[in-house]
Parts: sequence; structure tokens; C-alpha cells
Amino acid sequence: MTLKPARLLIALLATVALPVMAQTLATVNGKAIPAAHAELIVKQQAAQGQADSPELRNAIKENLINREVLVQEAEKQGMAKNADVKLALENARKSIIVNAMMGSYLKKNPVTEADIKAEYDKFKAQASDKEYHARHILVKTDAEAKAIIAKLKAGSKFEDLAKQSLDTGSGANGGDLDWAPPTAYVKPFSDALVALKKGQFTETPVQSQFGFHVIRLEDTRAAKVPTIEEIKPQITESLQQRKLQAYAEQLRKKAVVK
Repeated sequence: MTLKPARLLIALLATVALPVMAQTLATVNGKAIPAAHAELIVKQQAAQGQADSPELRNAIKENLINREVLVQEAEKQGMAKNADVKLALENARKSIIVNAMMGSYLKKNPVTEADIKAEYDKFKAQASDKEYHARHILVKTDAEAKAIIAKLKAGSKFEDLAKQSLDTGSGANGGDLDWAPPTAYVKPFSDALVALKKGQFTETPVQSQFGFHVIRLEDTRAAKVPTIEEIKPQITESLQQRKLQAYAEQLRKKAVVK
């Protein structure tokens, strides 16, 4: 098929016009909403695990239309001229720019597989080979803790006495702290815990920065150290945060602050 010059011109114009039209998602009171706004949100949702779908795109489109309606009304009411709004907009602008810069920095300085493995090896070396199932009662004073120990020796139930614990979360559950490695606790607590035998409680109060503890060991078991694949996302995020913190500190040192 051979197109005549006039038809060829119309066909070429159509191919040029299509991308321009496609760049507009919708118009509200004559003002266009760029399709790029929706594409950015789709990318953000995908990064959070949301699957791209017609339903998602339609929901985003509707939200952007609703937002544009509200923005236009807010501007009519002069909200954009409000001093607090201007300050909030400036703060938001700075946050967006900084986040973009930090994202760019991580792309140029990514966390490597070697970094992740080194961090995992360090974690594995520090991990305890045992987990402890403990209960505790936390009180303000040494005298209160000694009174609880005396009651336990006299036959009172640990779970009942735990209701008076300052640690109300575990206290409501009989003082139960569930399974955890000793490293999960502050040193005075962990030292006392690992010295106990199954079913024993501390016969002298254990002091920490939180107060005085009475601890009972329910049981112990071999600890399961997670594989590198199981905790790779957490390790990666932690290393990224360290990189960003170090970068920010480096920039701060160069800055002239008065």
C-alpha cells in the first residue's frame, strides 16, 4: 500500500501526537495531570512489593484526580500563600532532594555480597549456641525483690507474683520473656540467667539500670542460627544505613557551621 503525500503527513502527525496525549493521565478543570506522576507511584508501590495491575493503576489515577480537585480548591482559598504551608513545602522539598541524593549514593556505592558475608560471619561468631526461656519480676527496690524471693521460697507462684512487675508487658503473662539468647538482655540479667538451672530462680535480687529483677529459668534449648539468606535483607539494610550515616558525617565535617 502506497500513501499519498497528504495521507502520509496525517499518519506522521498521528504517530507524533500519540506520545503527547499519552503523557496526560487526565485533566481536571482544564489542568492536565501528567502520566509521569502515576508512573512514579507505580514504581514506588512495586518497590514495596505491590504488583502492577490495571486495578492498581486505576486506583492511582482516581487518587491523583481527587488530589488535583482538592489542590485546586486549596489554591483558590489561598492555602499556598500560608506561611506554615510554605515552610512545610520547603521542608518536603529538601527531604525529597536529600533522599534522592542518598539513593544515588547507594547506587554508586552499593553493599556488596562480600560485605554481607563478612557481616553475617561476624553475627554468627557472636551468636549464642543456646536460647533461654525465662520469666522475671521487676521492682524498684532491693527490699521489694527480697520480699518476692521470700514469698517464692514460702511456696507462692511466680506467675501470680509477676502481676506486680514494673514490666507490665511480661507481668500480665506471668513474667514470661519467651525464648531468647543471653545477648538479648543487659549483662547483669544475662549473667544471672545463664548461672541458673532449669526451674531455679535467683535467690538474691539482680540489679540493672531498670531496677531489681527476680529471674526464673524455665528451660534451655540449642539455638538455631538463621542462614545468611534468611537475614540477608536485614543485613543489607543495616549496612546501607551505616554507609549513609558515614557519608552524612563526612559531609558534616566538611561543612562550615557557626
